[in-house]
Amino acid sequence: METCDVINPRARRRNRAKIYGIVAVVVLAVSGCGGEETAEPAKLSQEDLTMLPEATTFAALPDAAKDAGSAATAKVIHPKADLVVYQSVGGKAIAKLPTNQVGSPTWAPVLSEQGPWAEVLLPTRPNQASGWVRADPSEVESAENDYRIDVDTAAFSLELTKSGKALGKWKIGTGKPEFPTPKGRAFLLASIEETVNKYSPIVLPLSVHSESHETFGGGPGTVGIHTWPNDSFVGKANSDGCIRVPKEALDALVKVPLGTIVNIT
Repeated sequence: METCDVINPRARRRNRAKIYGIVAVVVLAVSGCGGEETAEPAKLSQEDLTMLPEATTFAALPDAAKDAGSAATAKVIHPKADLVVYQSVGGKAIAKLPTNQVGSPTWAPVLSEQGPWAEVLLPTRPNQASGWVRADPSEVESAENDYRIDVDTAAFSLELTKSGKALGKWKIGTGKPEFPTPKGRAFLLASIEETVNKYSPIVLPLSVHSESHETFGGGPGTVGIHTWPNDSFVGKANSDGCIRVPKEALDALVKVPLGTIVNIT
């Protein structure tokens, strides 16, 4: 039985132009409340931009801030071109957020806003890394996303909701004690058509990584959601860190927009 289930994002990508066409596309606010002033970032040269690392699942950004866990907005953004990520509002440039992540369009959840700035969750190491971007309408698309995925590792359950309304709840499998599923806030990063392994037709990489595997199967230890060939995983901690779900759950989750927040407790 195949046991490798921490994701290798270099597997064949599934082209998934995501489903924001059915919601009204809006732009982030471009002025502060009550005349609030916000810092302007230093202008980066093309050479400086080229030198910045890409904020992807393959990267590590030790200078990134950590998600404080406050209530997130219902917004997600998609960069139209490489978007500079700053450590803080008007602070140090630490990365660039590309337009695509492992073959899928980049949609990052907005955690908070400050005038024309948006704090976004990043898909890099360390887990729960965050950064600030200038969310100018000329540089980003934005949309509303009221979907949420809540994973309770102790109860071995996954619940999908939209605007607080339950759409489905399933029993799942999680990481072994020596390879636990990482806890914290993550988001749905991409959708991959799996052709190398046979455990799941579609794999949904998340923005978090295994804290036990620096690398796995040729990839950076990206954790994801997928099915399994049988039901031996249900209610058990028997994966290498990924979240194993029944087929009915995967069928529902593949319809969820990229950038959807996944709360893992």
